[in-house]
Amino acid sequence: MRIALYGATGMIGSRIAAEAVSRDHQVTAISRTSSEQAPSGTTPRRGDAADADDVARIAAEHDVVVSAIGPSRTGVRHQVFLHAIDTLAENVGSRRLIVVGGSGSLEVAPGLRLVDAPGFPLAAKQEALTHIAALELLEDKGALLDWVYVSPAPFIAPGERTGQYRVGMNTVFGETITVEDFAVAIIDEIEQPRARHGRIAVAH
Repeated sequence: MRIALYGATGMIGSRIAAEAVSRDHQVTAISRTSSEQAPSGTTPRRGDAADADDVARIAAEHDVVVSAIGPSRTGVRHQVFLHAIDTLAENVGSRRLIVVGGSGSLEVAPGLRLVDAPGFPLAAKQEALTHIAALELLEDKGALLDWVYVSPAPFIAPGERTGQYRVGMNTVFGETITVEDFAVAIIDEIEQPRARHGRIAVAH
C-alpha cells in the first residue's frame, strides 16, 4: 500500500514509518524541509500539510494519508496546527486520512475528560486542548471525509514492540502504550480498518 506520512521524522511518525516499511508498504516521508532525515526505507519528499494544492497532489498518488504532526506544547501555534489538519481534511479527496491524536479528550468518568480531571499536568494542557480542537474539526466533517483519529493511552513513550495492544473508543482504559505498539496499531488500522468517521483509542 502507498502511504503518505506527514511528520515522519518525529517520535511517533518515525515508528509508524518503520512499522510500515517492515510490512513492505511504500512510505513517502513528507517534511517541509529537505534537510530533515527521512526514516530508513522511505522515500523523502518535500511537502506542507498546510498547502492545499500540494496535499491534493500527494494524496492522489497514495492510498492513504497519515498525519503524525503534532501541535506546540505551549499553544502558541494552535491555529497553525489546526489549519494543517483542516487543509489535509479538505484536500485528501477520497483517500483515507488517519490522524495521530492525543488522549486529553478521553473520558475518565462519564462527562469528565482526562484534560479536565484533577492532576492533569498543566504543562500538557494547551497541547491537549489543541488536539481536542482537531478532533472536533474532524467530527464536523462527518461522513464527507473517510477519517479516523487515533488516541494513545495517557502515557506514550519509546519501548518494546510486543505487537500487543487493546482498542477502545472514548474512555481511558489503559495507562500506557509504547510508541512501537502504537505504530503497530496504526498500520493494522491501515491494513484492516476498524473505524470510519470516528475515533479509536489504543493502550496496553
